Amino acid sequence: MYYVYVLRSIPFGNLYKGFCTNLESRLAEHNAGKTKSTKHYVPWEIVYYESFDSKDEAISRERYFKSAAGRRYLKKFI
Repeated sequence: MYYVYVLRSIPFGNLYKGFCTNLESRLAEHNAGKTKSTKHYVPWEIVYYESFDSKDEAISRERYFKSAAGRRYLKKFI
């Protein structure tokens, strides 16, 4: 199972989009400062996620969330 997720920085409100196979451990990595692009904005919370059976589907959905249309879509749900 693959997950596409959206995190929000609690103190700053920044959003981060990514994909993984283990959502809980990936959030722990972000909050531990192990991800270069997110370590300055900890702590993070999961605000949205979707699950997929294939890696290709998850990557495609992550790319969509990072596009202008995907950001507009996420504004409706977050």
